[in-house]
Amino acid sequence: MRIDKFLKVSRIIKRRTVAQEACDANKVYVNGRAVKPAYVLKVGDVVELRLGAPITFTVRSLNEKASKEEASSLYEVQNR
Repeated sequence: MRIDKFLKVSRIIKRRTVAQEACDANKVYVNGRAVKPAYVLKVGDVVELRLGAPITFTVRSLNEKASKEEASSLYEVQNR
């Protein structure tokens, strides 16, 4: 699954276009590397989002669709 779509489906970022813009602005890192919106995520990848206060999380599941209740089960936050 693409990183921009994952950020939207997991409800970490509200809109996919905002997720794409964050990737293009080098604010999204996967396993320590800045990535573009088309980067294909895998389970176990560590994602760092540098929008305001940085957040780091591990991808636990890749679902194409997720309800509001299921969204938080797609990732595990490393820091708060």
